[in-house]
Amino acid sequence: MRPAGDRWADAFAPDRVVLALVVSLALQVAVNYANDYSDGVRGTDDDRVGPFRLTASGAAAPAAVRRAALAAFGVAAVAGLALVALSGAWWLLAVGAMSIVAAWYYTGGSRPYGYAGLGEVFVFVFFGLVAVLGTTWTQTGRLDAAAWFGAVGVGALACAILVANNLRDVPTDAVAGKRTLAVRLGDPRTRLLYAGLLAGGLATTVAAATAGRPWALLALLAVPLAVPPVRTVLGGAAGRALLPVLRDTSRLELAVGLLLGVGLSVG
Repeated sequence: MRPAGDRWADAFAPDRVVLALVVSLALQVAVNYANDYSDGVRGTDDDRVGPFRLTASGAAAPAAVRRAALAAFGVAAVAGLALVALSGAWWLLAVGAMSIVAAWYYTGGSRPYGYAGLGEVFVFVFFGLVAVLGTTWTQTGRLDAAAWFGAVGVGALACAILVANNLRDVPTDAVAGKRTLAVRLGDPRTRLLYAGLLAGGLATTVAAATAGRPWALLALLAVPLAVPPVRTVLGGAAGRALLPVLRDTSRLELAVGLLLGVGLSVG
């Protein structure tokens, strides 16, 4: 199932792009609701520093938050099924099922892996490798080295968002028994990990360029967006002062993803 020609743009299918976007957004919404529900019923968010949570605050009943999570998972599943049908890559149904399971058990179930310091691993796999490579395959029917480098870069930036989030919550997570990677590493090393993930995520664009896609270097235009969050994290900000870092890192990941996508398409 290879498109004619060597350019990725030759295989561009708008309907598949929209479906892939719906799947990714629905899964993101679902995992946020699932985390809100699971952390809330466990009491992890009772002394929360981060953004407002529905369950812990009492603004919504736990059952309602759980239903919202399941509804978002349903939207992702339906869109994913349509995407698989259009692309003919039926094996991706198994990948989609694993994505839903991973999203729920991040903080759900009796032994959530997010409480054992494995959150970053799964974020890298599902928000990096699976998201980028799955989208690429449904568009082009193939994967090359540049796609893999791009997936690694996006995964690293997605991990950086979680690292910043968990750095902010180190004091409360430690008390609640949530042994995130940040809790295990400690404050200083977590800050270095954050900076390293951003540097690594941006460096992969150079690797993609050397793999025959020179226009991938367009993603380096996003480098200035990395300066404020790195300065904040390495400067020792803590608690609510780290909230802008989540926003800024998300903007960086979005900019890199868009610029890299354009670069790979025109290259």
